[in-house]
Amino acid sequence: MASNGTSGTNGVNGESYDATLLWQHPTPKSTQIWDFLEKLAKKYQLQLKDYDDLYKWSIDNVAVFWEETWNYTGIKASEPFREVIKDDAPMFPRPAFFAGSKLNFAENLLYPAQEVDPESPAIIAATETTRETVTWRELRERVRLCQAGMFSMKIKPGDRVAGYVANHTNALVAMLAATSMGAIWTAVSPDTGVTAVLDRMRQIEPALLFTDNGVMYNGKTHPILPKVEEIALALPTLRATVIFQTVPSMESQLKSTSVADKTFTYDSFTKMQAAPEKLTFTQLEPDHPVYILYSSGTTGAPKCIVHGAIGTLLQHKKEHILQCDIRPGDRLFYFTTCTWMMWHWLVSGLASGATLVLYDGSPFRYLHNGSAEPDDLAMPRLIDEVGITHFGTSAKYLSILEQKSVMPKEASLTLKTLRAIYSTGSPLAPSTFQYVYRAFGAVNLGSITGGTDIISLFGAPCPLTPVYTGEIQVLGLGMAVRAWDYEGKDVSATGEPGDLVCVKPFPCQPVQFWGPTGETKYRSSYFEQFPGVWHHGDFVRFNPKTGGLIMLGRSDGILKPSGVRFGSAEIYNIVLKHFPDQIEDALCIGRRRETDDDETVVLFLKMKESKPFSGELVKSIQGIVRKELSARHVPGIVDECPDIPITTNGKKVEGAVKQILCGMSVKTSASVANAECLDWYRQWAENHA
Repeated sequence: MASNGTSGTNGVNGESYDATLLWQHPTPKSTQIWDFLEKLAKKYQLQLKDYDDLYKWSIDNVAVFWEETWNYTGIKASEPFREVIKDDAPMFPRPAFFAGSKLNFAENLLYPAQEVDPESPAIIAATETTRETVTWRELRERVRLCQAGMFSMKIKPGDRVAGYVANHTNALVAMLAATSMGAIWTAVSPDTGVTAVLDRMRQIEPALLFTDNGVMYNGKTHPILPKVEEIALALPTLRATVIFQTVPSMESQLKSTSVADKTFTYDSFTKMQAAPEKLTFTQLEPDHPVYILYSSGTTGAPKCIVHGAIGTLLQHKKEHILQCDIRPGDRLFYFTTCTWMMWHWLVSGLASGATLVLYDGSPFRYLHNGSAEPDDLAMPRLIDEVGITHFGTSAKYLSILEQKSVMPKEASLTLKTLRAIYSTGSPLAPSTFQYVYRAFGAVNLGSITGGTDIISLFGAPCPLTPVYTGEIQVLGLGMAVRAWDYEGKDVSATGEPGDLVCVKPFPCQPVQFWGPTGETKYRSSYFEQFPGVWHHGDFVRFNPKTGGLIMLGRSDGILKPSGVRFGSAEIYNIVLKHFPDQIEDALCIGRRRETDDDETVVLFLKMKESKPFSGELVKSIQGIVRKELSARHVPGIVDECPDIPITTNGKKVEGAVKQILCGMSVKTSASVANAECLDWYRQWAENHA
């Protein structure tokens, strides 16, 4: 740790602060990224002195960089590629990467390039009350048995296999079995309501549904089969619903006769036919889909984002091996659900030979003497217990620890294995940066940013550069990210805030959006704001002194409280469905200001004439949102408004209100038909400062 600082800027108004230097790697030349840098410098006769040089070379030489990354990280392919990417390839339509190659995503995870001892741990799975260790040999065998059930259901490449599952070994096994056969995996956390699940899964028409029979959280068990029954009844394409006996004391059978004959326990599913003698890995095109993730815009149903094998695999291996310095035998943890893209990022750690530490349950309960007890130090204790080297979590979790003054280093915990802490989901407050170093010691604190849209990172950790207060260390190699103002002018070097854009193709761009209107949705999601350039929807600024990236929140209508990303349309659908006689319209905004630790969901209601706004109405809305979507969707503030700004073609103007609520200056577009109502929102923001 160090305390020298450099002058910088922070926040939307550009006020100055001291960007305190908090950490530097003690031996940066011992890292894998330094080895990579030296090999490139020697091979291409380059003068690469540091990460900045390496980064600039990576975005100036797109094809060569990704080819060298393929080689260095060890992609396993049955057929070689003809070319990496065409020199003149546009970002949209999405260009092909590594054309001609054939590979299998699951094979790369189950048989990493750097061989591992088959009897060493591949998985350490923990809950509030249990621990499980699974060796590499055992993991491969479990996948082989799961393949048997999938063969019996005639699963073929392109079929969708869905999970309504918590973060445990069985969920990972089902994903690996599906992708090993060329099926596409998708998952939703079992705390999600039926409406939200069906809004997603009806679109993709899954052939199989894997589900837990129940979940445990914060010392209580929760049955989920009643919800599963509704889901299965509404998905006519299901060939089978497979139930994991996750909570041993709960039943594992659906009651409805119309779905019961297509319902199986996991044990019976794996025995429906003889398993193949050895694991099957279907060799497929590099962009063959492996995952469907869901991202909601401001109108319509959640978008189904399809990610391909090579983009996901190569980007994750680059980030794990080079940006995080993860090595075979390291123990990688991320506190996540199977819905969040960080689960997909976590499980790719297998491809680098890491042992995955899976956790399901409350982060504030720990197994003491055979039972789960409340414990603010639960996760730090888990770090010591299983030897976690790289610990990932949300900014919200670290903020809670900070508020509670939890100090693991003062609680007889050694944390001797811990080398890095990663934080994402929302920007990490400067005070929380400083707290982490007081509480956990000298680790690489990687505040990172990326998203569901790219299933990976734009802003990444780096063992070659310092950590400064409030800043993401670096842009990821090969990711040509800039900050542009609303006119498309590059303001990256000035320190002014702008939209995060990426100006050159990268392999983890989605391969498609699912459905007949997918191409139109793809274009409108990323390429309408600045034609031909990826527009990500984040407000950012760069510190000209340090080069660090500072996140200023979302710039579009997507909400992100506690790192959980969802669209305002999901809230609108609930309001209009249940309160059509009382509420004329609604406006749902995510508010995050400079002083806020997290984004607050604010719901404005325009009442119908003569219909009153009341506390009972607020409670009713919050209760229904909690039931039909999830607790994380519940608006923190619900208030009445006189009018809702709309464009001349009737679209709600969420962006302008969001900027007003977040304290940003708003240049009202001529397309706002009733711009005068924005004055009311300005006054509201002042009154609720």
